[in-house]
This record gives sequence, structure tokens and C-alpha cells, in this order.
Amino acid sequence: MSGAIHPSRQLVLEEVVRQPDNAGGFTEIWTALGTVWADVQAGYGHEREMTAATLSYVPYRIKVRAAPEGAPSRPKAGQRFVDGPRIFKILAVADYGHDGRYVECFTKEEVSA
Repeated sequence: MSGAIHPSRQLVLEEVVRQPDNAGGFTEIWTALGTVWADVQAGYGHEREMTAATLSYVPYRIKVRAAPEGAPSRPKAGQRFVDGPRIFKILAVADYGHDGRYVECFTKEEVSA
């Protein structure tokens, strides 16, 4: 399970915040929580036909330095990493390795075609 970690990419960790839209509903705005150095590894891509387009996605495993439970800098499911125009949705997070220094984020990058 644990191998060498090479955090060579800077990613922005973001969280969605709901704000009232003054019409009884809300809008969702992504807010940056900070920048992290990450080790990004791609998996195998998948494709799904939709009514108006084809949606392809690639799963990624992104490893970052761990922060304490509950800290805003600790990634969690429902958040996302951003790398310029690329967005990696965080699906799940697990401790990585025996020493607790890193967490592994299971993510997917979606691309519309």
C-alpha cells in the first residue's frame, strides 16, 4: 500500500458554499481553502453516453500531506482539487501509509466531449 510519495503538483483545495439567492433558493460558490502539494496518479478512463453529449472521466489517486481530523486543510469527500482549468472531484479519502503523514484522495476528472 505505501510507496514513495512525490508531491510535485500544486493543487487548490476547494469547498462549496451555499449562499441565498434572494428568491427562496441558493447558489453554490466554490471557495478556495488553500494550496497543497500533491502526488497525482491517473487510473483508466471511462466513457458514458448522455442524451446531448458524451461524458468521459478518468479516476485519479491524489496523495497529499495529512492534516488533523477536522482541520480545513484536510481534504474530504464533496470537495475538489483545481489545477488551472482541470477539476478533480473528491469521492473518498483514506489514510495512506502506516505513519499517518499522508492521505489518499480518490477523485475523478470529468470532461465533456
